[in-house]
Amino acid sequence: MSGVDTRHIPRDSLFLLASLRLDGDAAEHRVKVRNLSAGGMMAEGDVRVERGVRLSVDLRNIGWVGGTVAWVQDKRFGIAFSEEIDASRVRAPVGSSDADTPRFTKPASIMPLHAAVDPSRLRKL
Repeated sequence: MSGVDTRHIPRDSLFLLASLRLDGDAAEHRVKVRNLSAGGMMAEGDVRVERGVRLSVDLRNIGWVGGTVAWVQDKRFGIAFSEEIDASRVRAPVGSSDADTPRFTKPASIMPLHAAVDPSRLRKL
């Protein structure tokens, strides 16, 4: 990683779990994603890494992303992605398409108007 300061790049603070694989090692490690931007992330976990190590991280709604360890401090470390990602996709719920959500799981307050139920057709208990 270059000596360029990238702290001005917007990043999302969040708490997610992700899988991580070090290059040359098939083992997957679970890490906590502490913050995320288009160009990198901060992870926390028990995996031992050193600055410059190449790895891949499996991010929700995106998949495996390659990167390099930029810094290490205790159990936290920064990862600079090889290619920029759309960080907003990682924050979105899995399967967030409204079309895939069954009607019975949607609160009535968000039901479309055309799906309103005629109260006279409701069964009284």
